[in-house]
Amino acid sequence: MPDFAATQEFQEPRDHAPARGGMFASLRVRNYRLYASGQIISLVGTWMQRIAQDWLVLKLSGDSPVALGIAIALQFIPTLGLTLWAGVLADRLDKRKMLIVLQSGIGACALVLGLLVLGGVVELWHVYVLCLVLGCFTAFETPARQSFVMEMVGRDQVANAVALNSMTFNTARIVGPGIAGYAIAWIGTGWLFVVNSVSVVAVVLGLVLMDPDKLFRSDPVPRARGQLREGLRYVRGRPDLTVLMGLVFLVSTFGMNINTTLPVMANNFFEAGPQGLGLLSTVLAVGTLTGAAMAARRSRDGTPSLRLLLVAGMVFGCLVVMLGLMPTMGLFGAVLVPTGIAFMTFSLTANATVQLTVEPHMRGRVMGLYMLVLLGGMPLGSSLSGWMAEHISVPSPLIAGGAIAFLASLTAAGLMARVRRREAAGALAAATASGRPGS
Repeated sequence: MPDFAATQEFQEPRDHAPARGGMFASLRVRNYRLYASGQIISLVGTWMQRIAQDWLVLKLSGDSPVALGIAIALQFIPTLGLTLWAGVLADRLDKRKMLIVLQSGIGACALVLGLLVLGGVVELWHVYVLCLVLGCFTAFETPARQSFVMEMVGRDQVANAVALNSMTFNTARIVGPGIAGYAIAWIGTGWLFVVNSVSVVAVVLGLVLMDPDKLFRSDPVPRARGQLREGLRYVRGRPDLTVLMGLVFLVSTFGMNINTTLPVMANNFFEAGPQGLGLLSTVLAVGTLTGAAMAARRSRDGTPSLRLLLVAGMVFGCLVVMLGLMPTMGLFGAVLVPTGIAFMTFSLTANATVQLTVEPHMRGRVMGLYMLVLLGGMPLGSSLSGWMAEHISVPSPLIAGGAIAFLASLTAAGLMARVRRREAAGALAAATASGRPGS
């Protein structure tokens, strides 16, 4: 099966340094090194805040799961309504300056919440309002951050940089919650929010210290009417992107219900309590971190391939089905590791593929749509998973979700093969019409 990245390639607006191999190749780029250094500090703070915020909501609401669900939803809802427009802004504006402002806003939300807790005046509605404001900042920040990766390292290193970003995220996902658990018991939640606000300074400082002249920028898109529709038309006119977006939506919506099913499996099925949940969460994080590290090493070999993307999707689906069939917690945990590896391989390959195959002036809008399809179906998937776990069986969401992910990947393989045959036939017809023999 030919490389998906070979379907369309576009020249960046300036020359790129030749690619050099190695798992940490993109760290040779000073601008990216500044960014990555700030991110690893900030993400540990972010994961600490996530745990602290969940705990704070439970304590303020009398241990209400509904209140916790509302807080999470308020943080997520802005993504659905704002992400596409955020992609338009990312194409129009200086992404570095945009990220400085948005990261500062994210840090301010954490600081306000921390001061409210430390002042002893925090109420549940305060947390709800700040969750909504934080969700708005995040909705605009995500497409800008995703598309800014290419500007920092250029197309030769973007796959490696995306993988390293994921390694940083998953490392923080292991470290942050562990620190938060002990810190909450020792000093309470308030100082954790303050610490997170301070950690954001590391990202802002890294962005400020970058050399703008060494960014691989495309020209900003002038303000005009219909730019959001233009971005949607662009994706619709690219059958390869359309198939990929549909596949990402189905896999993330139904296959990645592990995050919502894991607590129920630990508590209701294996009866392992919070300690069991913590152990399984850590095992999954080890798998995703391993998958990200493998992707970083694999990025030395060039652009991502369609074969890898589709095979990873199929393997991931099969492993999720296996999770639903595991009778013991030990076997369940053992399968979680390769499941995390397969999902990260799928996710990072999809992300890098989209970034490498779109025109530079469309990258922000396309990444906005990508993040929407990646995250937009999660409320639906979570709701269905909860209903199935309660009315059918606890493992049933895993079995059904894995089957959907496998079938979606298999269907995408057939559709993509049809697209490639159609492209080849069109190229042959064009060559024949111009009087040149097809190759």
